[in-house]
Amino acid sequence: MGVQVFPYLVMDGNAGEAINFYKEALGAEVLYSQTFAESPEDPEFPLPEEAKDRIMHATIKIGESEIMFSDTFPGQPHSTGSQVTLCITTSDAEASQKLFDGLQQEGEVTMPLQKTFFSPLYGSVIDKFGVSFQIYTGEEK
Repeated sequence: MGVQVFPYLVMDGNAGEAINFYKEALGAEVLYSQTFAESPEDPEFPLPEEAKDRIMHATIKIGESEIMFSDTFPGQPHSTGSQVTLCITTSDAEASQKLFDGLQQEGEVTMPLQKTFFSPLYGSVIDKFGVSFQIYTGEEK
């Protein structure tokens, strides 16, 4: 099972600015960036205007390392200093389930492991030590 762990920075509406800063300061390369407006529309949950330009997900590369970013959705709580999560990625759904099940013991599930438009199996959990994790199942390379 191939598993990778990435730092994931959650910003409060300024992820685009942070990405540009890291491009200049650290020579980062933008590998991927998508705003909330660029995601599929959901008629049951119309996208508020103030969310459209926020970053839904982005990945930059600094040297040989990658860092992921997103902005909070307008109205979600955000605390400076606690905006870093760890994103564990694998292409194996069974491995994702096992990792998620292990982390949720005595922890708090913040998004159940489920199929999304961007992943066959994705969820988030805060472990019993207060560390936030995202479990992302990707495609086989």
